[in-house]
Amino acid sequence: MTRPEDIYSDRLLALAAAIPRTERLTAPQATARAHSKLCGSTVEVDLVMDGDVVTDYGQTVRACLLGQTAASVMGREIVGSTAAELSAVGAAMRAMLKQGGEPPTGKWEDLALLESVRGYKARQPSTLLVFDAVEDAIAQIEAMRAAAEQPSV
Repeated sequence: MTRPEDIYSDRLLALAAAIPRTERLTAPQATARAHSKLCGSTVEVDLVMDGDVVTDYGQTVRACLLGQTAASVMGREIVGSTAAELSAVGAAMRAMLKQGGEPPTGKWEDLALLESVRGYKARQPSTLLVFDAVEDAIAQIEAMRAAAEQPSV
């Protein structure tokens, strides 16, 4: 079994201490908030997209080191990512933590640092908050676009 001290590697601590994109956006297309009732962690994100690609992002992170680490990687990699890529990364994280799946790869490979959270079910919700918030913001943008495309009656 993973020990708590095995979760908090130097690399994880460094990522959590250097969260990028912590300035909120002045004119986001969508804002989403995800909150863990279990631990009280909260992540709020602002998102701007051009078509299917994220062009700007801001976040406020009030979470444990695990949530901060996930938000740090998200803040570093999200701009330039597509909605499909972000959905796939979120799905990979959920599968990694809840079903023993493989960690994300490529530019998202630092998320593998969170693989040890698999053994701590109570820590998983805060680790996944940023993915929940980003997916919510994307869904909001997609819904607004779909509504705008509807013919007026």
